[in-house]
Amino acid sequence: MPKGEGKVVAQNKKAHHDFFIEETFEAGIVLQGTEIKSIRAGRVNLKDAFARIQKGEVFVYNMHISPYEQGNRYNHDPLRTRKLLLHRKQIDKLIGETKEAGYSIVPLKMYLKDGYAKLLIGLAKGKKKFDKREDLKKKEAKRDVERAFRERQKG
Repeated sequence: MPKGEGKVVAQNKKAHHDFFIEETFEAGIVLQGTEIKSIRAGRVNLKDAFARIQKGEVFVYNMHISPYEQGNRYNHDPLRTRKLLLHRKQIDKLIGETKEAGYSIVPLKMYLKDGYAKLLIGLAKGKKKFDKREDLKKKEAKRDVERAFRERQKG
């Protein structure tokens, strides 16, 4: 995780279940009008969001930012495509990696840092069904061990 990460506004919990996250990048977002107010209110959904590279720029799709209640005519389209701000070297690396089969760019979490909305994106490789089952087994085993340890501590 990046240093100095601020208040987490939204997380994509399903991303770690569906993908192996190889590497993460912190990206700024180009926002319009009342979007930042909705983000500060925590009205963001990253569930079906994904990112693509077009003409050397990174864009995020299907990220839902709810319209701001007091925004009236200045409100925005909740599902509009938003540009991500990354360094050229990072974009070049993402272009190279996504050309390989199976790699995609997935938003992991959105947070506020120094007053700016940041998006943590991950370079991800899709999991197969058996990988997902294996992860669930490991998670359950870890939970059982912790439960047994707690029981032993108490009694």
